[in-house]
Amino acid sequence: MRSFNTAGSMDAQDHCCIPPLARIDLEYVLGLIHDSECFILHAPRQTGKTSVLKAIQDHLNSGAAGNYRCLYVNIEAAQVAREDVASAMETILDSLAARAQDALADGTLEQICDEVLAKSRPTNALFRALNRWSRSDRRRPLVLLIDEIDALLGDSLLSVLRQLRSGHDLRPTSFPHSIVLCGLRDVRDCRIHSASEGKTIASSSAFNISAASLRLGDFDRGEVEALLGQHTEETGQRFESEAVECVYTQTAGQPWLVNALCWHACFKHPQGRDRRRAITEDDILAAQEVLIEARVVHLDQLTDKLQEERVQRVIEPMLSGAVHRSYTKRDLEYVRDLGLVALDAPPRIANPIYAEAVPRELTFATQKGLRQQAAWYVNAAGGLDSGKLLRAFQQFYRECSEFWLERFAYKEAGPQLLLQAFLQRIVHGGGRIVRDYGLGRQRVDLLILWPCPQGMQRFVIECKILQGSLDKTLEKGLPQTAGYMDRCNAEAGHLVIFDRGTKRWKEKVFRRSEEFKGTPIEVWGM
Repeated sequence: MRSFNTAGSMDAQDHCCIPPLARIDLEYVLGLIHDSECFILHAPRQTGKTSVLKAIQDHLNSGAAGNYRCLYVNIEAAQVAREDVASAMETILDSLAARAQDALADGTLEQICDEVLAKSRPTNALFRALNRWSRSDRRRPLVLLIDEIDALLGDSLLSVLRQLRSGHDLRPTSFPHSIVLCGLRDVRDCRIHSASEGKTIASSSAFNISAASLRLGDFDRGEVEALLGQHTEETGQRFESEAVECVYTQTAGQPWLVNALCWHACFKHPQGRDRRRAITEDDILAAQEVLIEARVVHLDQLTDKLQEERVQRVIEPMLSGAVHRSYTKRDLEYVRDLGLVALDAPPRIANPIYAEAVPRELTFATQKGLRQQAAWYVNAAGGLDSGKLLRAFQQFYRECSEFWLERFAYKEAGPQLLLQAFLQRIVHGGGRIVRDYGLGRQRVDLLILWPCPQGMQRFVIECKILQGSLDKTLEKGLPQTAGYMDRCNAEAGHLVIFDRGTKRWKEKVFRRSEEFKGTPIEVWGM
């Protein structure tokens, strides 16, 4: 029985999968290779880059696209050499030789590499090895696929790029016919600090021979449906239509997230292993909670980047709904390359799972430090008393915000994050928070879902920073809150206004009832 892949490259015999070559414009890629071009393939982590490269290798070596020798090599192991060029070159050549033996049954390269390392300078070793190996079989042009190129650091990366560029005029008979560089980012956009040269160097100057830069995209809706359909065809277990929609909506097609949700729902959860039972939307949402709570490696690697200043400059104004931004174009490109932000304009978090994971990661320690309990705010009928909950937060914010806000790295978004930490501590006892935020929205929308015997309760909480007078803030906030309530079919709505000025608390703190076109809204000043 095939499962869903959540670790390593895809294997069609073991995993439900979308054929890797179907995920790229194969005709265009083969055209670049045929024309002896060098190009770049990049995408966020765990998107399927390695599977695509290995599929290209198999396709070319099968003779389906012509008479090529194609070699895939992962050079991430050379990262530990850092800027020790000699050590990095030794590791890279060793990896090349081993891969050539495995993929092409060619032991020639190992002998070439040994001789080159013994006689050549480290800064020229890769060039010499590829030059000699290309000339060893001129009947079959060599295609080289280099994975994890951006794992290299400083002078080691510069040396590799410059050596590949230096042999460009010798192709195809005396240097690889075509070279593909693959990594998290477009290597041409990287800025490399060279210790030996004592300055930062643009990769575009070190590798200006690239003819194209291709980005491997996420799954589209059809691909998600096809992937889940393979599981149904193989096991007989179907996904309810709401579950399929939930998988696509919550992940926006991010391949690892799609596979992880389905693996947890179908293979890890005991109920999911009953193939007679259909997978439901609730199963997918429960799997999502498991992933976020467990801080799985994929999400942990992503949220670890939140501590970087250039990431913070992009993400913080989204969390606060700010109109103004301080990030640069390169900051935005970097965060997009990480996969954290979608390619859309204006910028937004890439998918609802990341949108949930980001504030929870930033407030993880705060949540653990709060003593609130869900039972305090549940009424006799099992429903959540949203008014009582916000009264408690209002008092908590008045008494403790100065202490807690100072602990946040993301201080601009501190009030919104503190409210979300407080709510998460409570709602985690049985409900769920749906978060909607982004750059320029001037608000953060929160939807509280709470299951009770009478059905699912739905409360809207909209957060705004006081801008100018209270009347002007209400003029914008009330229709926004009412509109969000209408979209979510919420039974109650609350508008929370944070005053970050220097007024006394007795002037900031209030509660009043308002309405907008017949929709009642509770307004909370803090």
